[in-house]
Amino acid sequence: MSFLPCATPEISLDCPDGVEMIIIPRTADIGNFEVRRALPFRNKRMVGPFIFWDQMGPGDFLTGEGVDVRPHPHIGLSTVTYLFEGSMDHKDSLGNVIRIVPGDVNLMTAGSGIVHSERTGRDVRMHPSRLYGIQSWIAQPRIFEDGEPDFNHTPAAQLPVFDDRGLKGRVILGEFQGVASPVKTQWETLYVDLHLDGNSRTQIPASTEERALYVLNGRIEISGVIYDPQQMMILHPGNDILIKAMDDAHIMILGGASMDGPRYIFWNFVSSSKDRLEQAKEDWRENRFKDVPGDNKEFIPLPE
Repeated sequence: MSFLPCATPEISLDCPDGVEMIIIPRTADIGNFEVRRALPFRNKRMVGPFIFWDQMGPGDFLTGEGVDVRPHPHIGLSTVTYLFEGSMDHKDSLGNVIRIVPGDVNLMTAGSGIVHSERTGRDVRMHPSRLYGIQSWIAQPRIFEDGEPDFNHTPAAQLPVFDDRGLKGRVILGEFQGVASPVKTQWETLYVDLHLDGNSRTQIPASTEERALYVLNGRIEISGVIYDPQQMMILHPGNDILIKAMDDAHIMILGGASMDGPRYIFWNFVSSSKDRLEQAKEDWRENRFKDVPGDNKEFIPLPE
């Protein structure tokens, strides 16, 4: 994924007990397709290792149309692509070629440098299609941010699910409701796709140091305050948080341990060193990154 232009999110600090702040994502239209960005934000750069968070869609494409994110580079982060509807074809400079479909976890770790593209498949464009999902980045620990790039794709069928008394979902990364994802991460990370029936309740345990909730659909209540969809609630650390679904609700839980120091972002690059960002810029300008096999005829230029 590439850091597409998007307005700065808004924030509210008028919050009940248990909620530190509320981030209202800003929406950008990228060719008849809406993207809502909650992270990064000037008042909250990261939640655990999560440093970038975009809701893609839901959006519809006419026959012949689709997403075309041309080859572009990354350093110092892992991209996490998770879809609810539709599909995307991933290709990268390690030679991986795979179609991402709903429920899969596509984890691409950039390390010292990787290039990838994301496109709607040619066969999918032969008829109208739909795309809806979340694209996020998780910062790599300092000891790994200049390591070898890596790629891991886990099909939905291999991820643990839970279903109990109005509460169901899938554990994407980390552990929740007594089940653990098989996907390995370099830093303590929590990522859960959660559905709550109306009037049902669940507790977000304090065992994860930094946590946030993103409401996709439905309304939830925390400490007597009701929250609408398309908001990210940053939770106070150290307390179990009880949430109640006012309607059938679809929620993402994200977070993890506090990162090992600040991170800097320029475009698609993340690093603990500003000098390293400058080197990455120069490397992309001078064509020093590896090409994406089968998709090397075009690229996204470095923004100036």
